[in-house]
Amino acid sequence: MGLIGATDIRLGMLIQHEGKLCSVLKVEHRTPGNLRGFVQARMRDINSGSSYEHRFRTVDKVEQVSLDHKQMEFLYAEGDQYHFMENETYEQLSLPADVLGDAPQYMLPNTKLQISFYEGKPIAVELPTAVELKVVEAEPGMRTATASASKKNAKLETGLSIQVPQFVEVGNIVKVDTRDGSYLDRVG
Repeated sequence: MGLIGATDIRLGMLIQHEGKLCSVLKVEHRTPGNLRGFVQARMRDINSGSSYEHRFRTVDKVEQVSLDHKQMEFLYAEGDQYHFMENETYEQLSLPADVLGDAPQYMLPNTKLQISFYEGKPIAVELPTAVELKVVEAEPGMRTATASASKKNAKLETGLSIQVPQFVEVGNIVKVDTRDGSYLDRVG
C-alpha cells in the first residue's frame, strides 16, 4: 500500500477511502473557472457493492491498495456478464457489468487489459490509456468550420458518444483517451 495524490487516481484502481476498500469506476479532473481544481471520483465499495461519488481536493492523498494483476483478453459480452481469458493458461473468467464501471464503452473483443485481484477475487479492470474505435454515427460536418475550432457529436462502435473535430466521418477509426473519453486522433 502507498499514498498517492488525488490527481493520480485512475479508472480501475483500488483505494482505501474512509475505511472502505473501493474500486474506482470513473474519474474526472475538473478546474471550474476561478475555483480550485478537484477530482470527482465514482467508487464502488468492494464489500457492500454500493457505489458513491466523492470530490477530492487536488492536494488530498489517498491510499492505493496493492493488488495482483493478470493480463487478460476480453472475449465477449452475454447479457450483463463479460467474459475474459488469460492468454497463457487459457483460464476464463466472467465478470458482472457493475465491476467494470465505464470500461465496456472502451472494450471490443480481443481488447487486452489488466484485471485486478484482491485476495484472489477479481474486483476491477484497468484499460489501456487509449483505444481505437470506429465511428458509426456522426453529425454532418460544417463546410465553413475550421478543423480545430469546432466539434461535433459522434457515436462509436461500442455505443460511446464523444466530441470529435468536424473532419471526422462515419467509418473513420479514432483514438480515444480511456481516462476521460476525449478524442485524441484520427487513425484511419
